[in-house]
Amino acid sequence: MSEASSSSSAPSNGPIQYQSVRKILLAECDAAAESLALAFADDDVAMYFVKTDDTNSWSDQKKWDMHVKIMRSIVKAHILKGLALTIGPDYDCVALCGMSAVNFKLSSEGKSRFQKEFLPLLHRTKAEVLGSLDNDSWYLVYIGTKPASRGKGYARKLIEHVTKLADDQRLVCYLESSNEANPKIYRKYGFETEKMIHLTRGPKPIELEVM
Repeated sequence: MSEASSSSSAPSNGPIQYQSVRKILLAECDAAAESLALAFADDDVAMYFVKTDDTNSWSDQKKWDMHVKIMRSIVKAHILKGLALTIGPDYDCVALCGMSAVNFKLSSEGKSRFQKEFLPLLHRTKAEVLGSLDNDSWYLVYIGTKPASRGKGYARKLIEHVTKLADDQRLVCYLESSNEANPKIYRKYGFETEKMIHLTRGPKPIELEVM
């Protein structure tokens, strides 16, 4: 959870128009979702709903298609009700803010993991951590940079943009991180670790750091 943020300038990495954070339009949903899918292609939580016991017989392409469909549904939901942002010439980094309802088809086990474990755990934890601020905060649901675009400062600019929006409204900013390398980055912007939570329906527990 972050109560303050800092900002700094970054070196230019291309045309000026691509260095600015902008909202994603509905017509751009598919392209933005493809980028986010690439960013989370190796993420344990993203794959938690795709790689299940009852999808072992699926081809890699079928699993990938399901992963992209999930991201498309999530991006669309945040465009319509929430906030969907991007930066870079080809949706190089995408950020989604807000808790928007999503609807997509999963396998039976994937559906159980998502609806009976994942969503209740996230809702319950957010309420516990934020308390009276739960409905009066900024929720950074996703932020991901596709592999070919990493190291160019895109994610930093999106984080700075979101935390500034929260700061301007004097609201806390909340997120969960499933990548152990990311919390140290978030701490630079005022986030602090509040607790650890775990997804346990898979072959091994998956840890998320709540900040």
